[in-house]
Amino acid sequence: MLFAAAAKHSSPVIIIIYFVFFGGLYFFYLRPRNRKMKAARQQGSSFDVGDRVHTIGGLIGTVVEKTEHAVTLRTDSGHELHFIPSAIAKRIDSPVAPTSTDEQGTTN
Repeated sequence: MLFAAAAKHSSPVIIIIYFVFFGGLYFFYLRPRNRKMKAARQQGSSFDVGDRVHTIGGLIGTVVEKTEHAVTLRTDSGHELHFIPSAIAKRIDSPVAPTSTDEQGTTN
């Protein structure tokens, strides 16, 4: 009889603990993960013809043709490969070539 009274009283506390646990799980794990995935999708679709891109498989190439259903990449060796647009992970920003400053004209 004593245990029945204790169990009847603690059930709202357990429900509150479950809500706090799942609320914390949502705000500290699921929500940031969804934001990160959304940002990755947007970054993967922000490329145009002529850009250098990196695929999810690790291939780096230049976009030759882009349609709604396919992306054609040309590798440095000259091969053209076809990918679905979701296979593009990110656009690679080309490094800026250093400008040549010729200071050989000054003599002592």
